[in-house]
Amino acid sequence: MAKKILIFGLFLINSITFLAQREKVEYLPSFDKNKIHYGFYLGLNQNDFKFSLRENANVTDANITVTPTAGFNVGLIADLRLHKNLNLRIEPGLMTNAKKIYFNHLALPKDSVRDVSSTYLHVPLLFKFSTDRYKNIRPYLLGGVSYNYNFSSNEANQDDNSAGQFRMKSSNFMYEVGVGIDIYLYFFKFSPSIRGVFAINNEIKYDDDINSQWTAPVNYMGTRGVFLTFAFE
Repeated sequence: MAKKILIFGLFLINSITFLAQREKVEYLPSFDKNKIHYGFYLGLNQNDFKFSLRENANVTDANITVTPTAGFNVGLIADLRLHKNLNLRIEPGLMTNAKKIYFNHLALPKDSVRDVSSTYLHVPLLFKFSTDRYKNIRPYLLGGVSYNYNFSSNEANQDDNSAGQFRMKSSNFMYEVGVGIDIYLYFFKFSPSIRGVFAINNEIKYDDDINSQWTAPVNYMGTRGVFLTFAFE
């Protein structure tokens, strides 16, 4: 699914860029001179988990697998112009997605599968490095960090995996890198981008039993994801 999102995003960006290059009229010629401007974004995401296991664990990487599904994200944009080719952006929004985690070393179905549905407050702080404008297009790179608050983490839940409840930490930090293109249209600027998002901290909430067959083998669990974002500014 992540590969499909990536291919679709590249195809869409390429198609719109081709059409924008054909336009002879330069739209919004003074847009980038604004010190501050605002906008909003919509997009798709697919988040996975990267697991690393303890050296003395009795399971292998193949014993814990994840099946992700596509999710949705929406938010606002505030952009501060620092230089003609450098902007600082904050993009607070909401992100939803769902995953299934399979603990393949456990025999019983009720023990071996955990459904993880998450709703995040996603707050990235990003630097945007842009090329000079060419006609109605302007490619750019993005990089920065983000804070994520997981409303569905169940961190405070007293039940753990022994009662069928998978728990995660509520507060998490990520770093993001991406590439996109500004396309200047008659009334607004349209900016599709593709981003990779990677967790910094360990997101798993360990079970109360230190020998838990679910969480004891796990040394680290962190989000890794692909975002396809459509910004309107």
